[in-house]
Amino acid sequence: MRGLWTTAFVLLAGLANAAGLEVEDQGPVDPVYPTFGVHNPPKYTQGCAQPDCLVRRGPGAPSDPLFPLQWVSDWTMYRVFRNYEDHPPPYASPPEGLVEGEDYTVSSGTTSYDSTYSDDNGSGAMMEFYQDYCLPIFPIDAHYTCAFISLGNVAYFLTFEKDRPKDMPACCRFSNLNHPPRRDFVKHLPWDEARSAQLPDTQAYALTTPGPDGAPILFGYAFQSVWREDPDAPGEGAYRHPSSFFFSGAPTDPPNAPIVSQNYTNFSARKPDPSQTWDLVGQQCTGEIPWCKLFDP
Repeated sequence: MRGLWTTAFVLLAGLANAAGLEVEDQGPVDPVYPTFGVHNPPKYTQGCAQPDCLVRRGPGAPSDPLFPLQWVSDWTMYRVFRNYEDHPPPYASPPEGLVEGEDYTVSSGTTSYDSTYSDDNGSGAMMEFYQDYCLPIFPIDAHYTCAFISLGNVAYFLTFEKDRPKDMPACCRFSNLNHPPRRDFVKHLPWDEARSAQLPDTQAYALTTPGPDGAPILFGYAFQSVWREDPDAPGEGAYRHPSSFFFSGAPTDPPNAPIVSQNYTNFSARKPDPSQTWDLVGQQCTGEIPWCKLFDP
């Protein structure tokens, strides 16, 4: 079976690769991927400056934004393969200074999030659905539809009949300790003043850490600095909306994705529909669920 998942988102791509982890034939092994406190306890990450993997804010740093309790957002994903050194994220939509087809490609998807979800495996639920082009963080062709779903601490990877690659299962288990980002996950990421200045009214947070080959691995989020309400979810009140999630993908060809950015559209603090999200696990993850593999042996 070819290489599968890590997220996100998430979360998330760069962090598992940054730890230099490769999953071979696992059998009954239960993998835990270090995520700097974003998806599992900080004790699993060796490279944090502080034991709790919290980043201390210096003078002049803005207050940390929070995810709403629940939210749904479509997004446009930019796979950037040229000229990213001179045009680093966060990006506007589309990335200013880059040319579609020559420097980047475009795909789409939807993320659903619910911090109020709970079951016997823990709390929080999140699904990232990638339409026609999966998350390009593994050295394989990503032209297929996929979804990453975390329910409590258990994370799953799903593919779909319409374009499922050969030898990939309908569902595999990624980890038993990989929960969705908590609402205050930004506390684990440094505020990046330079990236924040690239776009108006933006607060950018980014972590860069050495990868297995020494090349830097990027993981970051950008938020709008202006507080505003959602017309379709007025009860949530005003908050700072996420504008993009950007990270290092796999630079090999395929998928040729050294930089990836998911730019959110119609982000709204509304409740996800379980029939379109979490229920997919019950529908596709039946019987003996195989462990996911990240890379070909």
